[in-house]
Amino acid sequence: MRQTFVRAFGGAAVLALALGASAGCVKSGSDSNSATGKDCSVKIAFFGALTGPNAALGINIKDGAKLAIDQYNASKSADNCKIELVNNDSQGDEKQAPGLADAIVQDAKIIGVVGPAFSGESKAANGKLSDNGVTIITPSATNPTLADKGWKTFHRALGNDAAQGPAAGRYIKDVVKATKVFVIDDTSEYGKGLADEVKKTVTPVATGTTSKGQTDFSALITQIKSSGADAVYYGGYYAEAAPFVKQLRGQGVKATFVAGDGVKDDKFIEGAGKDAAEGAILTCPCVPPDKAGGTFAADYKKATGNDPGTYSAEAYDAANILVAAVKAGNITRPKVEAFVDAYNGKGVTTTFKFTDKGEIDLSAVAVWAYKVEGGKIVALQEIPKP
Repeated sequence: MRQTFVRAFGGAAVLALALGASAGCVKSGSDSNSATGKDCSVKIAFFGALTGPNAALGINIKDGAKLAIDQYNASKSADNCKIELVNNDSQGDEKQAPGLADAIVQDAKIIGVVGPAFSGESKAANGKLSDNGVTIITPSATNPTLADKGWKTFHRALGNDAAQGPAAGRYIKDVVKATKVFVIDDTSEYGKGLADEVKKTVTPVATGTTSKGQTDFSALITQIKSSGADAVYYGGYYAEAAPFVKQLRGQGVKATFVAGDGVKDDKFIEGAGKDAAEGAILTCPCVPPDKAGGTFAADYKKATGNDPGTYSAEAYDAANILVAAVKAGNITRPKVEAFVDAYNGKGVTTTFKFTDKGEIDLSAVAVWAYKVEGGKIVALQEIPKP
């Protein structure tokens, strides 16, 4: 596949223009605010972890979506048609997802969801959302099978792990030059799915698993030592990856640590410790924040006081697609869904045109390799296609 993304846009104003020019934008009739002059205020839901062990990933997404909605609400387009962002904190726990989905469905003002953020909660919630016509645009849930469930309102605003996993495998073989790779997953929908994709490119010398909330990894580390692995691949989230790597280095294992987007957060470095995290390779089907289009990074920093994190820009794009639907006068669930299905436009991360399964075209997907250097996550390169 050709892994590319769009970089040269002129900031939020140009993004809004691009969104407004996409398919299905011209609307008329009772749904149009300009036609009726009536209040057409609606809601967009964020769905993801705001508390819990992996909350940093969810907060990145929520803040990206909030920026898009705040910019819209500050514009003249929103004079009679404000958008409210409704936060739904899943705590990253898929057991809470069905209840949150029920609450979203029951609020008729909610016309779309940015999220769910994680693959497990997506699997648990998306059926209910789709059955009730709520448009889903996830900026981060990467398990490939999510697109195969028959959810008519599902859309994914980035590449999935069928792109990320093999790319990580190629990087391990071609750049890290590892010959003995120990592959681990956390048994989650996301972690296992990603590790399985890596195995399609890398034949592991051995495999192992971790569990949610695990703190003692001594038995697993003993297995890694016995295998003679020169690289360890971890499919999972930073909450367990951090203490695992800390103990791995503490026991003298020098194998290169490689993981996916669920570990790509400063909380991983904080939890593992700067020295233990140093040199870790992290992949992500996400654009480095400083390479996002236009003024996004500066706007985000001004709004939040922080630099954009993993999936902040993707969430900004996802929210802006829903915003574009509202700007075009679509304020009912069926019309928002039809608009998004037909959408074709540029965001700050890539070009969006959804397939009948809700995926973006492979030509619009970029998988990047990052490295922990000097206590920071630094973008290295876009991983080339095979």
